[in-house]
Amino acid sequence: MAKRGGFPGGMPGNMNNLMKQAQKMQRQMEESQKELEEKEITAAAGGGAVEVTVSGKKEIVKVHIDPEAVDPDDVEMLEDMIMAATNEALRQMEDLSAQTMSKFTGGLGGLGGGLF
Repeated sequence: MAKRGGFPGGMPGNMNNLMKQAQKMQRQMEESQKELEEKEITAAAGGGAVEVTVSGKKEIVKVHIDPEAVDPDDVEMLEDMIMAATNEALRQMEDLSAQTMSKFTGGLGGLGGGLF
């Protein structure tokens, strides 16, 4: 009767190589994640009146508002420009993250998305 729960005498060569490849891929993914976290993307709205910069950690790191865009009688427009620039910067960062991780997931959507 065959023994359950493993391979007699240790892992065969193919399984050992597979484990090494998986560990290598994991290290590369971690390095790519760190590189992404250090990147910044800036997006603008209102013809450049508002600029928002986000980090790879998807945190806002900088907001620039042209003083001419500040109209006390139209605060709502300024709020909309800030929201639009922020959303665009976050979308661009998400696209960059997906692009970077797709080389590890082979384009299988959803596998890398949960990592960020």
